Amino acid sequence: MKRTVILAIGAFNYILSKTGNMLLRYKPDEVVAIIDPTKAGETSDSVLGYGGQVPVVSNFKESLPFNPNALVIGNAPQGGIIHEAYRHEINQAIDAKCDIYSGMHVFLNDDPSFSKLAQINQVSLVDLRRPPKQNHFPKGLWKNRSYPVMLIVGTDCDTGKMTTAWEIKTRLKDYGKKVSFLGTGQTGILLGESGVPIDAIVSDFMAGEVEYHMDQISQESDLVVVEGQGAISNYAYSGVTLGLLHGTMPDFMIMTHDPGRDLDVLDYPMPDIQEMMDLHIELLKPFKHSTFLGINLLTHKLDESSALNMIQACEEKYQLPCTDLVRFGNRHLLEKIEIALNQWT
Repeated sequence: MKRTVILAIGAFNYILSKTGNMLLRYKPDEVVAIIDPTKAGETSDSVLGYGGQVPVVSNFKESLPFNPNALVIGNAPQGGIIHEAYRHEINQAIDAKCDIYSGMHVFLNDDPSFSKLAQINQVSLVDLRRPPKQNHFPKGLWKNRSYPVMLIVGTDCDTGKMTTAWEIKTRLKDYGKKVSFLGTGQTGILLGESGVPIDAIVSDFMAGEVEYHMDQISQESDLVVVEGQGAISNYAYSGVTLGLLHGTMPDFMIMTHDPGRDLDVLDYPMPDIQEMMDLHIELLKPFKHSTFLGINLLTHKLDESSALNMIQACEEKYQLPCTDLVRFGNRHLLEKIEIALNQWT
């Protein structure tokens, strides 16, 4: 069993340490410590409200009493660069015989210092964002698929697409459905133990790589849930969103949105939910019919009463099931998905 330390120097909070936070939410028994000197002495629970009593420590050496065997870089700063403070902690972890998992654009295995040290200590360096060696061009395999596909999209980055995808996958499995999951970013690939790092793929091959990876999934699946990336309205990350949209050719979509934010991550006004849903449908219209089954809100910035009022207003306005799966459970969203799966042909 993994005994993981999460590296999140100056970044252990609700937003920045996305990869680390998902491990704490969904695999807390595998996490033994979190490195962030700015919050040393606190716990996962005191900072995030979940994850239990996993301690926050100042450096890797302070985690040694917990006998770690893996270190995961918990956040992914713009550009994916490993700065010097991180290098020091990674070196310490390699010397302690820990495997290292990184979602950075700069690859550990391409760094002579890291690779030499890892070889000496006989540990693995896992670059979650390393693209596949062989590029695949799209072949239109979606035309003859034997299972439905659901893509999770959003009004912006950091609206809970990964969480929504994993929650839907987990909850449908609890209902006895055969659900497959395709991770498309470092967090989803780490949780699902497979996937395609879409933002590391040459743009001409984005749709083809997604199509190829989906073709490897069991044809007996009741549903394939695909982790979304970026946002079609965000000019910095719209490329990966469109590549995923046309690579998956989804039968169903779920929209995610953060109602506590007026501006997107590039400081532009957050787009209207209905306009975003219409845009996704229009982009798919030349190829196939798709439909939105619901909306999942990221309501952590709202008090419970305000969040529930927002969810109710959202349901009335868009005539779709709406919830915050983590905070308020299924409501009518899973029921709507089950009905759609039963009617799919």
